Amino acid sequence: MLSKDKIARINELSRKSKSEGLSAEETNEQQRLRQEYLQTFKSSMTDTLHNVKIVDSTGADVTPEKLKKSKIRKRMN
Repeated sequence: MLSKDKIARINELSRKSKSEGLSAEETNEQQRLRQEYLQTFKSSMTDTLHNVKIVDSTGADVTPEKLKKSKIRKRMN
C-alpha cells in the first residue's frame, strides 16, 4: 500500500498542475508517483483476485482456468 504522504503529494501536485502548472522536476515527480501508485494498485488487485473462487448456483467451481493457473504460479514464486 502506498503511504498517506505519497498519496497526499500526488493530490497536491494534481491540484497545483490545474491551478498554476508544474515545473519539469515536479512533472517528473508526479509521473513517478503515479506509476508507483498504479503498480501498488495492480499488485493489490492481483492479490485480491488470487483469493477469489467462483462457484455457480449448483456449487461447482467455475473459476476461469487463467485465474487458476495464475494462482499456482504465484504459490510457486
